[in-house]
Amino acid sequence: MGIEVYYVIVGMLILFAIFDLMVGVTNDAVNFLNSSIGSKAAPFLTIMIIASLGILAGVTFSGGMMEVARKGIFHPEFFTMPELLTIFLAVMITDILLLDLFNTHGLPTSTTVSIVFELLGAAVALSLIKILAQSNGGLALWDYINTAKAMAIVGGILLSIVVAFASGALMQLISRLIFTFDYKKRLNRYGAVWGGVAMTAITFFILVKGSKGATFMDAETVAWIKGNSLTIMAGIFVVSAVIFQVLLSVFKINILKPIVLVGTFALAMAFAANDLVNFIGVPLAGLNAFQSAIASADPMNVTMDALSKKVQSQTFIMLIAGAIMVITLWVSRKARTVTETEISLGQQDEGMERFESVWLSRRIVNLFDSLFHSVKDITPPKVREAVAKRVTPMAETTHVSHKEKPSFDLVRASVNLMVASAVVSFATSLKLPLSTTYVTFMVAMGTSFSDQAWGRESAVFRVTGVLTVIGGWFMTAFIAFVAAFIAANIIYHFNVIGIVGLMIFVGIMIWKNKKKHEGHEKTKEEITIFHLKKVENFQESVSDTFDHLAHQLKGIRKSFDATFTALFEEDLETLREERKRVKQFQMSTNIIIANIFKVLRLLQREDNKVSYNYYQIIRRLQKLSDGHRDTVIRSTMHVANRHKGLLDVQVDELKEIKKVILYILHQVEMALSQKDIVDCHHIGAQFHYLRELVDDFNANQIERIRNESSKTRLSIMFYAISGNCVMMAKQTVKLLEIFNEAFPLDDRKKACK
Repeated sequence: MGIEVYYVIVGMLILFAIFDLMVGVTNDAVNFLNSSIGSKAAPFLTIMIIASLGILAGVTFSGGMMEVARKGIFHPEFFTMPELLTIFLAVMITDILLLDLFNTHGLPTSTTVSIVFELLGAAVALSLIKILAQSNGGLALWDYINTAKAMAIVGGILLSIVVAFASGALMQLISRLIFTFDYKKRLNRYGAVWGGVAMTAITFFILVKGSKGATFMDAETVAWIKGNSLTIMAGIFVVSAVIFQVLLSVFKINILKPIVLVGTFALAMAFAANDLVNFIGVPLAGLNAFQSAIASADPMNVTMDALSKKVQSQTFIMLIAGAIMVITLWVSRKARTVTETEISLGQQDEGMERFESVWLSRRIVNLFDSLFHSVKDITPPKVREAVAKRVTPMAETTHVSHKEKPSFDLVRASVNLMVASAVVSFATSLKLPLSTTYVTFMVAMGTSFSDQAWGRESAVFRVTGVLTVIGGWFMTAFIAFVAAFIAANIIYHFNVIGIVGLMIFVGIMIWKNKKKHEGHEKTKEEITIFHLKKVENFQESVSDTFDHLAHQLKGIRKSFDATFTALFEEDLETLREERKRVKQFQMSTNIIIANIFKVLRLLQREDNKVSYNYYQIIRRLQKLSDGHRDTVIRSTMHVANRHKGLLDVQVDELKEIKKVILYILHQVEMALSQKDIVDCHHIGAQFHYLRELVDDFNANQIERIRNESSKTRLSIMFYAISGNCVMMAKQTVKLLEIFNEAFPLDDRKKACK
């Protein structure tokens, strides 16, 4: 390729930097938003403004981290400008593709790990190409790769997982022993001192440890801060403690809220300082390499010794990058999806769990349960009682709506932010691109663990979620290395054609991920509507429950319609889509049942008589859901196994059954949603007609078995589907009867006579 092509490549790197900033912030927003959002320390708008200011401040402290992209993974003096630009372009293409994939599925992955292993994979690819091109003995692979620094970075990242979890768990335990869950009483006694310690720790790691990476500070200023660090810290402690005490005593303000907001600013700042290299470090390194090459006599062959030297980053470039990150933070919907994953895994109360249990999570929970019982047995009873009194979560005494209730309290939120910002800022001062995702996630999991958020009802699900996210991190490293290795080879061997092909591939994948995310959002919205607020009015709660039942019946009806049609046509793709939706229906059913339990608890508090029929909804709904699931799975497996399709006569009979069951579902759905029961006897008559119809068709099926026109598997499926339809119709009619008894006559538009 001629020198002109590399002008285009540099331009592409700059454009990729902008896009990578957007994709990266979408992934990493969880790092500094989850604690303040989860604890509801302030209105969402206020939290976003403070986080935005923290990002803008943090980018000016990231100058020292830019060296990682230039010389942290490989030795640039052994590569030419075309070779380095090949590495950098492969890295950026892979990075955008990988981060967008994880964002689509709402999993917080590490931009640091991805960029490090992408650089490593692409650099290894070019190094092997150079080694294979050597005619005689030359440099080995480890001569091209900066193995010492690369191992230090990877080791630091892995160590941070353990350190972050342990630090978060220990600090939360200490904080909870001091304040307990009823922290407001003790906040007046120790709050000012505790807040002073928190502010001092946050400021120390950001200002003192991070000052040498600041692009706007000269060497003299940095030296002065280092020399007077103890005085600065003592001053910050005294001033902040006095201010907090005044806020507590005079203004009666909960000082944990400003501490959490300051911590949000600090962590957003630490994130920008540490992670900006992940987004623009590679494009800036490519620009530096290109500028150094064209300034030489032989730009295509000169080695890049200049990149191994220290380069001062320009503040205005950092601020532009920060502005792009802030804009993305405000407009990205995927950022909210990633944030919700971490908050859901750390919420104090039971809720809709996003992950199911797996054998490994069950083993881990059993191991820790046995360990805690062993420790409990050797601990003196008085010590156990004293500790339990301070660290046991309080029972809920106030009725707060689902939307208003925080996922965890302000004590835990402040610990999350204080520990995470300290660890990340300390790593930044050492020029180690620590994963802010790993640190903040594991700190959050450590604090939720100490707070006993992972109770017996939720522990296996939360552990599965953590294992899923951590597994995703290791997959990130492997995928990043392999993908960047392949991309670098494609670009090197196919030149312009390879670049164009990769760009088309990336565009297609991003578009598909966008469509998939929109589908996930729609599914989430459908499930969210089933959450029932904690209300005081029994009749309103019952009405909401029947609205949810109507929505569930509508979904089952549409799914049943699609499943029958796909079975008749042996459309495996549609059947597999319906099988995926089965999990959604099961989740919705569980939420409706949980809502019913809430209403029953409400009735008990009001000392009202609990209707037996209201309990019956649970059993009817479970059977209805089970019948739907069994029909979908049987149909899917039959077609997937390439068994013989239904006979024409069987198709005709099942079409008759389908017509009646769909009619019953639709009529009951409309009655429940509109609170308007019309001609109940007609619906009951339709059920009896369906049962007679199935009896006749079953008799016909016996004749087909006798004359061997219907094989065993076909007969089993026919009987199962027809039986499920009768059972589902019966449960649907029973739901209608319960509805009839639940509402007084004057609450319905038309009565069922």
